[in-house]
Amino acid sequence: MAAVDFRDNLLGISWVDSGWVPILNPGNVLDYFSERSNPFYDRTCNNEVVKMQRLTLEHLNQMVGVEYILLHAQEPILYIIRKQQRQSPTQVIPLADYYIIVGVVYQAPDLGTVISSRALSAVHGIQSAFDEAMSYCRYHPSKGYWWHFKDQEEREKAKPKSKKKEEASSLFQRQRVDTLLLDLRSKFPPTFYQPKPGEKPIPVEVKKEPEPPAEAVKQEEREPATKSSAPAPPSKPPPEKRARLQ
Repeated sequence: MAAVDFRDNLLGISWVDSGWVPILNPGNVLDYFSERSNPFYDRTCNNEVVKMQRLTLEHLNQMVGVEYILLHAQEPILYIIRKQQRQSPTQVIPLADYYIIVGVVYQAPDLGTVISSRALSAVHGIQSAFDEAMSYCRYHPSKGYWWHFKDQEEREKAKPKSKKKEEASSLFQRQRVDTLLLDLRSKFPPTFYQPKPGEKPIPVEVKKEPEPPAEAVKQEEREPATKSSAPAPPSKPPPEKRARLQ
C-alpha cells in the first residue's frame, strides 16, 4: 500500500513554533505563518515573492495568484489568516482559513467537510446501535423472535425473591360466611341500630310469635305415641315347598 501524505488532509494536524509564541503580534504573524516548517504554508504564493524581493505587503494587490492575508486579530490569543486566489486588484476567491490560538496553527474546516463529518458520525452511531440491538435478538422456529438481555438476567438474579401474598379466604369461603351471617341475622335480629356514626343506638322492637298452649303441645306428643302403639298387621307365613312330580 502507498503511504498516505499528511498534506492530503490538513484538518487533523496542527503546527506550532514555541520560539515565536511570546512575541506574536499583528505585525509579525504572517512572518510566523511563513516559516518553512509550517505544513499549511504554500511556498509558491505571492507572499514568498514579495518577501524575496523585499517589498511591502501592499504590492500583493497588484499581483495575480495565491496569497495570504491577516483577516482578523484578537491579541494576544487569536489570529485568523486567509488563503485566497487573487484575480484582479478588486476580485479575490477565498480558498481556506487558518486560525492561530496561543501560537498553535489549525486549518478551519469548510462547510462540506463539517456536514460530511457530522453525517458520518451519525451513521456510525446508528449502525453501532443496530449492531448492538441485533446481538440481543434471538430466534427459534417454535418460539419465534425475542430479546435476550444479559443485564436483565443479572438484575433478576440480584433481586430478592418476593413471596406471593396468600389471600385470606377464597370466594367460596366468603360466600359461605355471608350465607351463615344472613341466617343468624334472621334468627337473631338486632335489638339496636345506629342511624349515623357517632349517634346513640336506638332499641328495636322485636315482635315475638305467640307460643302455643301447653295442652296443645302435650296432645301433639300423645298422637305419635298412640300411632306407634297400634298393633301391626299379621305377616303372611312363607309359602310351603312342594315336591316335584316325576
